[in-house]
Amino acid sequence: MDIDDTSFKILQNLKDGRESFQKIADNLNLSEGTVRNRVNSLIESGVLEIRGQVDLEALPGYSMVQIGIKLSTMDLVGKGEEISNLPSVLNVLVVTGRFDLMATVLLSDSYSLADFYLKEMNLISDILGVETFVVYKEFNTKIPCSALQEIK
Repeated sequence: MDIDDTSFKILQNLKDGRESFQKIADNLNLSEGTVRNRVNSLIESGVLEIRGQVDLEALPGYSMVQIGIKLSTMDLVGKGEEISNLPSVLNVLVVTGRFDLMATVLLSDSYSLADFYLKEMNLISDILGVETFVVYKEFNTKIPCSALQEIK
């Protein structure tokens, strides 16, 4: 889906996902129906997802790591997608440099880094090596509330 100027302005006005369609319409001199239809189209096309997010530092017992992943295959996108589907993985990036992929992983007091490597990453083939970067402080990091339920 191409995002035109109007859709882009609507996205900018959504802010935290709770702005009313009427208020956005008033700000942009559009009808409420136009805003509603545009937002629904953006959601249906996968461009927009409105969901609850939480500040990781506000949650006791949760932590995050970044993992650099070196692969033995050139199918970086396929492997990135496969790893991104693991329950503890928040996101995966295809990168340049000494790693092929970088993954952000959510851990908890009841689900450790060892659990992640042994129960999830162990299932992925074509991994030559990994390097784990423990995150001890993050900024502007919000995680989807649904991720909390996945790694109990």
